[in-house]
Amino acid sequence: MDHKYKVRIYYEDTDAAGVVFYANYFKFTERARTELIYEKLKLKHLEMKKKFDVIFVVKSLSSKYIAPAKFEDDLIVVSKITEKSPVRLVLEQNIEKANKLIFTSTIELAVVSSNGKITKIPDQLFSLI
Repeated sequence: MDHKYKVRIYYEDTDAAGVVFYANYFKFTERARTELIYEKLKLKHLEMKKKFDVIFVVKSLSSKYIAPAKFEDDLIVVSKITEKSPVRLVLEQNIEKANKLIFTSTIELAVVSSNGKITKIPDQLFSLI
């Protein structure tokens, strides 16, 4: 199932030419992943940490910029979990503008405990993913 998250480009997201600064695409995908967790797992990050001692951290990512986003554009971040195991998740996250792909990325998330050690997602939580 794809998760969709809307983003509007504000002046603060752009450089002097009105083009979205490259690092902001990662902010948009991060927000989309957070909303995916909120909606799919029905939990906030702090609740997940308190109840299950589980934290998702970015282990690796790769991305490709296809076309620029500009001031006042409306974008959609489309997120899909492509692989899952009790200790890691892999997501494909694409950004679209007017139904055209402008950015693509693959993000691998590791699952760690609050002390920073690799841990497993509890079965109760894993079944929701």
